[in-house]
Amino acid sequence: MARIVFVNGEFVSEDEAKVSIFDRGFLFADAVYEVTPILDGKLVDWQGHFERLKRSLTELNITIDFSEKYLLDLHRKIINKNKLNEGIVYLQVTRGAADRDFVFENTLKPSLIIFSQSKEIIKPLLVNKGLSVMTSQDIRWQRPDIKTTQLLAPSLLKMEALSKSMDDVWMVKDNRITEGTSNNVFIVDSVGKIITRSLSHDILGGITRAVILKVAKESGLEIEERSFTLEECYSASEAFITSSSIFIRSVVRINGKLIGKGKSGEIVGSLISAHLEYCKSHLT
Repeated sequence: MARIVFVNGEFVSEDEAKVSIFDRGFLFADAVYEVTPILDGKLVDWQGHFERLKRSLTELNITIDFSEKYLLDLHRKIINKNKLNEGIVYLQVTRGAADRDFVFENTLKPSLIIFSQSKEIIKPLLVNKGLSVMTSQDIRWQRPDIKTTQLLAPSLLKMEALSKSMDDVWMVKDNRITEGTSNNVFIVDSVGKIITRSLSHDILGGITRAVILKVAKESGLEIEERSFTLEECYSASEAFITSSSIFIRSVVRINGKLIGKGKSGEIVGSLISAHLEYCKSHLT
């Protein structure tokens, strides 16, 4: 059956969903988005995603007149209408539609679309299969901290990785790792310290990233937020990535080099368990 999606005030079949060809999201990627994971038919950490959405909109000076309650209700309706038990709900807000021009009016009415995707999130965690990544220069625009729909660069990099039988790309800027194509990156040094790049305009402030740091601290693990080099990655005892659509996944090879013992390690295993407990206690 076709999914039911939400487009600018209406729930319609995905086959009937339409947006204007003059929408600035389509013409200029002038849009922001959020992806909220779903477990047991409920939203995980909704508040964190809504707060980040507000930040992204503010950074682009897009003003919306719909409330948090309205958006939350739409998410729940999408889940119910599509009988979604596990997966994600995608939300996108564009600046709106106008004749194509680099200059825009501040009075445009934003467009809003929401849809769901069914996918397994928990099973890949339990299988615990490590990922293989390559590195490449970070060729994105200068504000990846804003969750915009400008995703062509990371998409092309991910396709390059897949063409080389790898799972993803860790991007590099000024000889330091920034993040993955759609995830935040972490390494664990030889004494068990978790290292991840500090927040700045260079990386997206991941919701799962924030939770992992929280549960790691509560578990007594040492954390250091700073940039790190590729050489530090090669000497790490463990490595992993986080995002809302995959939660946590171990990285066991970087540019063909084994990381640690070449399999998911104890710290990643403990974080998977702690994070799942957090998620189960933060369902909306």
